[in-house]
Amino acid sequence: MSTSLESNKILAGILAAGLLAMATGKIADTLRHPTELAENAYKIEVTEEAATAAAPTGPAPVEPILGLLAAADPAAGEKAAKKCVACHSFDEGGAKKVGPNLWDVVNAPKASKDGYAYSTALAGFTDPKDWTYSSLNKFLYKPKDYVSGTKMGFAGVKKASERAAIVAYLRTLAATPAPLPTVEEIQAVQEAYKQASGG
Repeated sequence: MSTSLESNKILAGILAAGLLAMATGKIADTLRHPTELAENAYKIEVTEEAATAAAPTGPAPVEPILGLLAAADPAAGEKAAKKCVACHSFDEGGAKKVGPNLWDVVNAPKASKDGYAYSTALAGFTDPKDWTYSSLNKFLYKPKDYVSGTKMGFAGVKKASERAAIVAYLRTLAATPAPLPTVEEIQAVQEAYKQASGG
């Protein structure tokens, strides 16, 4: 009997403490009357230039892969491209799936595979008109950022080295592989990336 009496005392103490805390809060709220300031006590001047410079102007630039292509491993690219086989075939004359066949895609015109119904976004996308190394890189990075409205539901490949390996593999899927980029092309793309990144 004494244990239930002791537990009742403990519960009553906890309840009383809670009620006291609530009552104290209500009394404090009625005693003080905070007033809203009509204007800030101090002003921070922000120029329109600074606000404009800080505003993003679109997707972040994608790290280029041209400099990585010569050393990229096509076998590693083939392994990384396994995530694509549910939607694409890679063999010469292969059937379309959810996406088009990717044989001989490097430097091919965009939306050019016969028998595949491309999205209007990709069919009308001509900047550039061909699947260059750079355009494949940007598309693989984040398809929906590169071609807004594309049907491709793939999230993208974030690592530049993995994108380079995939593109190196795609380059091998042709009777005559596309030539590797020149030193001048690599330097031009690197410089454009540096400027776009604010460097």
